[in-house]
Amino acid sequence: MSAVAPRPPEAAAATVGLVRAYGDGPGAVRALDGVTMWLPSGRFTAVMGPSGSGKSTLLHCLAGLDRPTGGQVLLGDTDLGGLSEAELTAVRRDRIGFVFQDGNLLPHLSAGENIDLAASLAGRRPDRVWRAELVERLGISDRLTHLPGELSGGQRQRVAVARALLGRPELVVADEPTGALDTASGRELLGLLRACVDDYGQTVVMVTHDPQAAAVSDQVLLLRDGVAAGRITAPTPERVLAALGDLSAGEQL
Repeated sequence: MSAVAPRPPEAAAATVGLVRAYGDGPGAVRALDGVTMWLPSGRFTAVMGPSGSGKSTLLHCLAGLDRPTGGQVLLGDTDLGGLSEAELTAVRRDRIGFVFQDGNLLPHLSAGENIDLAASLAGRRPDRVWRAELVERLGISDRLTHLPGELSGGQRQRVAVARALLGRPELVVADEPTGALDTASGRELLGLLRACVDDYGQTVVMVTHDPQAAAVSDQVLLLRDGVAAGRITAPTPERVLAALGDLSAGEQL
């Protein structure tokens, strides 16, 4: 276990002294308080910490869904905090893929239409060969005409993964993606995210509270009270569980 290292040049994304505060004056809450961390390109990173540690806030800042109060969020060499709303929308659409806990699919669109949504909004035609490979690999070829309400939780998450990967984004972000799934479906989804890295060279960052899920990653970044609290390389469920116990006890890792 080691402290978060300086950002290497091959990092896909990074934060530098990231601050996200809510409210003003003495009552302001710093959800993130000077976090510096990096996500290596083509690797799988899990983010963990006690409740209220700033995990989801960090992910939302990395994904351009929330703006920092201070510091920087970098996607490649792009400082997301310096972008206009229109520019930030384009970055989210073209360079970042999203997998959320409930799939976050539009209920009135079919599975296939949900997969194609970002391309449709951008006025582009998706790469049909790549799309066909994705839906075949994810086992949803026969579900593309179904509405989300007609799909199981695992099928909805597979659709979300296909949507996230269709544009070959630089960064795939996953916020508690297995939280609403049964054990078998959750294990399957983690395997798909692992395959995103191993087979397609994607960079994946996932917030999770589950040591078993975190053990699928290449590294675990730990947060406590809005600050970086350590890093676990080659994680196992046992090492992750022990580290979380140390964090809860107030130890710096």
